[in-house]
Amino acid sequence: MFTALHFKERMNQNPFKPFRIHMSDGKVYDITNHDVAMVKRHALEVGIDPDHDSIAGRFVDCALLHITRVEELTAATA
Repeated sequence: MFTALHFKERMNQNPFKPFRIHMSDGKVYDITNHDVAMVKRHALEVGIDPDHDSIAGRFVDCALLHITRVEELTAATA
C-alpha cells in the first residue's frame, strides 16, 4: 500500500519526475507536474481536464488504499 509520505516525497523531488497512478477500478491518472496533485492524509487529489494553460478543470480524490501501481512517465508515455 502507498502512503501519503510516499507521494509527498515524489511530489517534492527535484527535478520533478512525472508519474502515472493506476487505480483498483482500472482508471489511470497522470501527474505531469507538482501543481496538478495535492497529497492528503488518505488520498491524492489529482487535477484532470487541463485547459491550454495546463490548469485543471476539476479534481478527483484518489484514495491511497485504491492506488495499485505507480509508474514513471517518459516522453513516450506522457
